[in-house]
Amino acid sequence: MTTLLVRHAEILVTMDDRRREIPDGGLFIRHGFIEYIGPTAELPDTADEIIELKGHIIFPGLINTHHHFYQTLTRAVPAAQDANLFNWLKTLYPIWARMQPDDIRISTQTALSELALSGCTTASDHLYLFPNGSRLDDEILAAREVGVRLHASRGSMSLGVSKGGLPPDSVVEDEDQILKDSQRLIETYHDPNPGSMTQVVLAPCSPFSVTGELMRQSAVLAREYGVHLHTHLAETQDEEVFCEQKFGYRPVAYMEILNWMGPDVWFAHSVYVNQAEMRKYGEAACGVAHCPSSNMRLASGIAPIQDMLRWGVRVGLGVDGSASNDGSHMLGEVRQAMLISRLIAGLQGASLSDKVAPPLMTARQALELGTRGGAAVLGRKDLGSLEAGKCADFFAIRLDRLSYAGALHDPVAAIVFCAPGNVDYTVVGGRFVVKGGHMVTLDEASLVEQHNRCAHRLLAGS
Repeated sequence: MTTLLVRHAEILVTMDDRRREIPDGGLFIRHGFIEYIGPTAELPDTADEIIELKGHIIFPGLINTHHHFYQTLTRAVPAAQDANLFNWLKTLYPIWARMQPDDIRISTQTALSELALSGCTTASDHLYLFPNGSRLDDEILAAREVGVRLHASRGSMSLGVSKGGLPPDSVVEDEDQILKDSQRLIETYHDPNPGSMTQVVLAPCSPFSVTGELMRQSAVLAREYGVHLHTHLAETQDEEVFCEQKFGYRPVAYMEILNWMGPDVWFAHSVYVNQAEMRKYGEAACGVAHCPSSNMRLASGIAPIQDMLRWGVRVGLGVDGSASNDGSHMLGEVRQAMLISRLIAGLQGASLSDKVAPPLMTARQALELGTRGGAAVLGRKDLGSLEAGKCADFFAIRLDRLSYAGALHDPVAAIVFCAPGNVDYTVVGGRFVVKGGHMVTLDEASLVEQHNRCAHRLLAGS
């Protein structure tokens, strides 16, 4: 199929620079890119395929900036249900050490299918342990079958418990091998061109699981090849204490001395950052993946997102690991981001003598974090909004659902304020990944069966 015509949407939300919301809107798509956008009456009237979306609302595809696909295999593990981050990790590391290449493949497809069904068209995944012959290749090849864009982060852990790190020695790697494999993956899979389906990111896991030297060398290698850098940072107070005791710096200052600041860097979480550190993020054009559900699940805290935005920090959303969120629903994460931001505003406002609370994050601002914000964090100028010349990535939802009854005074806001459900259509590069509320590219029932079998084997220890 060369051309696709989408027409008669109730509202088409562009998220372009003018933030247009077009009634009776549509798109004309050629070779995966938007050629025309506007009212249906102004679009061409023929195409290889035509889809009528009367009664639907269309949004730019959501962009997930932080995830761990493999963790779908260890959701709601009893021993890890009520633990904070460090204890949660110590509980799950031995289970994850049993993973095999097929586990990576199946969990990738499970997570990406969940994401696609929630309106996500681009996902960044952080895979940082490779037991029993597993490779990042297993994830990349599995993602191609799903049809969602992937920023595959070659994560790593090299600082085992015997050297003062957190992970057990059984799941760490040799640093020379990490760098060699990182170079191989970039040369094999990274596509920097507009419309790219696969990009490679270098992503040492965290300050408590790799050495400073690996961080430095990863930055050198990434900049040599023009790829992005990613890591967890300032997620918990435990991490802050660890960095100060082991390195003599707070987490953000530690990144500065390792040359990990710049527009090619984004950090997951950044819950424990002060105003001076947020200013440094903004000045360096660093990005942040805000993961509200995971931060609540692990009792890590609440990232000061509104303050970051005021300092000019690029902020996107991430569902984070499906064992610290236990789901991969991007539209749900948009809603959580709005609600948790409002909670902070309420707590701050309650202490003011004049009882004037800070401004509340709106539904449209939250949607912007999940679209334009995510594209900026990942460095994707071809994504994040619906406008001519950009990738034809979007999702559509029927408005005649029970969950939206009584909320159609403002359908755009209703998508965020009301209980999140699965979408009806998800399109990536002009190709349907979800149609009629079901995956087009994979058999969902078979995937669930395979995935549960793998999860049972991991937890059984076989």
